[in-house]
Amino acid sequence: MSGERDPRAHWLDDDPFEKKTPPGSHSAARDDGNWRQPHIRVVHASGSGAPFMRIFGVEEQARPIPVHTGSIWHFSKTEISHLTQATLAFSLALAFMSVGGIMGALNSPLIFIVGGIVYAIAIAPAFLVHETAHKVVARKYGCWAEFRASPGGLRFGIFIAALTGIVFMAPGAVMVAGNTTRSQFGKIALAGPISNVALWGLGLGAILLGAANSTLGGLILVPWLWGNAILGLFNMLPFGPLDGKKIRTWSVPIFWIWLIICVSMVWFNFTQLNAFLG
Repeated sequence: MSGERDPRAHWLDDDPFEKKTPPGSHSAARDDGNWRQPHIRVVHASGSGAPFMRIFGVEEQARPIPVHTGSIWHFSKTEISHLTQATLAFSLALAFMSVGGIMGALNSPLIFIVGGIVYAIAIAPAFLVHETAHKVVARKYGCWAEFRASPGGLRFGIFIAALTGIVFMAPGAVMVAGNTTRSQFGKIALAGPISNVALWGLGLGAILLGAANSTLGGLILVPWLWGNAILGLFNMLPFGPLDGKKIRTWSVPIFWIWLIICVSMVWFNFTQLNAFLG
């Protein structure tokens, strides 16, 4: 039963972190052939973890939770609400970036609106797919996993974007609780950067097929490649709560392979992308 999902992970609770009921006999999902004693682990699976949470006024929580039900694609109403808040706030920050900050928005409101829409279409999928990838892999291993926005992080990101025209935002994190091996823990973390590499590859493929020759295609595909390359590389850094640290803890060779891939995407964007657009 290597790699299988624990069927007892199907007793669903929309937000187990609001519960204080100790878990029952939730045996660990496994993929390494070894059973482990049940334990609870909380993972900030995106690039916004403990240091960011303390700055933005949201503390990590680690509480016993009930085992739950639902498919790996289940999204609770609470999670959908949080994803919507984070996406809208991220899109607003991107709109400010498109005009260089709040003064640009006041001087060119139409460009502010159009720029926000274009950048949201181009870059928001990098964030949404990244977080969903963490969630799906965690759920595959029998864990509870849902995205939770950081209100303070969203406000801070919008403020910085309005002031400077630069997007630096910790919109939230996929919260994961359950039994995991070190390998599973690393794979949950790696799923996010892999999703950005895949999206970057899709964007490059579209450019090679000539999609960038149209005005709309050119406007969307360039930020698409940049957004996925930067998000993937940033999350591969082996520091603090970032995915890279979890991946390196699991496997140093795998960490270096994917770090080199993400660095290569950024290098390509800097040095080769314009030639392909020409």
